[in-house]
Amino acid sequence: GNNRKICGDKMMIKRIIFHLSLFNFLLCQTNVATTAASFLEIGSGAKSLSMGGAFVSVANDVSALYWNPAGIVSIERPSVQFYHSPWLVDTDYYYGGVVIPMSTAGVLGFSYTSVSMSEMLVRTVNMPEGTGEKFDASNLSMGIAYSRKLTDQFSFGVQYKYIQEKIWQMKASTSAYDIGTLFTTTKGLRIGMSISNFGDKMGMDGINTAIDYDVDETIYGNNDKIDGHLDAAKWPLPLLFRFGVSKDYTFLNLHRVTMSVDANHPNNNVEYINAGLEYAYNELVFFRIGQSDLFMDDAEQGLAYGAGISYRIPRGPKVRFDFVSRSFGVFKTVSGFSIDLSF
Repeated sequence: GNNRKICGDKMMIKRIIFHLSLFNFLLCQTNVATTAASFLEIGSGAKSLSMGGAFVSVANDVSALYWNPAGIVSIERPSVQFYHSPWLVDTDYYYGGVVIPMSTAGVLGFSYTSVSMSEMLVRTVNMPEGTGEKFDASNLSMGIAYSRKLTDQFSFGVQYKYIQEKIWQMKASTSAYDIGTLFTTTKGLRIGMSISNFGDKMGMDGINTAIDYDVDETIYGNNDKIDGHLDAAKWPLPLLFRFGVSKDYTFLNLHRVTMSVDANHPNNNVEYINAGLEYAYNELVFFRIGQSDLFMDDAEQGLAYGAGISYRIPRGPKVRFDFVSRSFGVFKTVSGFSIDLSF
C-alpha cells in the first residue's frame, strides 16, 4: 500500500513538473514573424528615430501621425514632412505627412508610407538565369487622421489607414486604425499612449492562386480542369501599444533639453523600452541621441543619434532639416533624412 502511495506521489510530482515546464515554455514564446505588414514597424521621421523612437509623448511634429495621432493637435500652422531612408537589402523607405489645423474644429492629417525595391528577374528551377520576365515588391499605407483637444491638457486622436502589400501578381490589403491620447500635467510632464495597427488580418490573393482542379481523379473522362482557387493563410497586423512620458528642461531661455522614455508592448515580440534625449540651442540647432529595444534579447537595433537645423525663410515657410543614423546589428548602420515645412 505504501509503495503504491509513493509511486502515485512520484507520478503526481512528474505531472506537476511537466505542466510547469510547458507553462514556462509557452511564456517564453515571442510570436516573432507571426504578423503581416512588418513595414509598419520601421518608424518614421529623422527626429523621432534619432531619439530612439521614444516619441509617443513628445509627438510634436508631423511624424506624430505615425507615433501618436493625438500629438498633431500641437501643430498650429499647416505643415508638411518628407522622410527617406535607404532601407535594408536594397529597399527604400518613404514617408510623407501633411497636417492642417482647422482652428476650433480640430486638426486634420494625411500620411503616406511605402517600401519599394527595384525590379528583379523571375527565375525558376529550369531557368535559373531568368525567364525574361521581371517582378517587384512593394508595401503601401495611406492614412487620414483627426485630432482634437478635449481640454487644455488632454487631446485625443485617431487615424484610419489603408494597407497593402504586393509582390508580382499577388497582393494583400486591409484597413486599420491608430488611436492615441496625450495629457500634459500642470508641471509640464507629458504622458502619451497609443495603439497602432488595430485592424483585420491580411492574406495574399491574386492570379497565382488560380488552379485547375479535378474533383475526382478516379473517374475517367470527367472535367479535370475545373477552375479552382487556393486560399492563402491570413496573418494579423503588428499591433503595438505604446506608453511614454517626457519632459522639457529650459536653461537661460536659450538651451532646452527634452528627455523621453517609452514602454512598448507588441503582439509579435517581447516588451521593450525606448529612451531618447534632445538638446536644442535657441530652437535653431538640435542634437539628439537615443536607444531603442532596451531589455530585448538579441535585438538588432541599438544606439541612434542625429542632428537638425531650423531656419525661417524670409517671407516664406519655416524649414527644418533632420538627419538620423541607427546601428542595426549585422546591417551595420541605417541612415535617414527628413525635411519639415511649416507655412
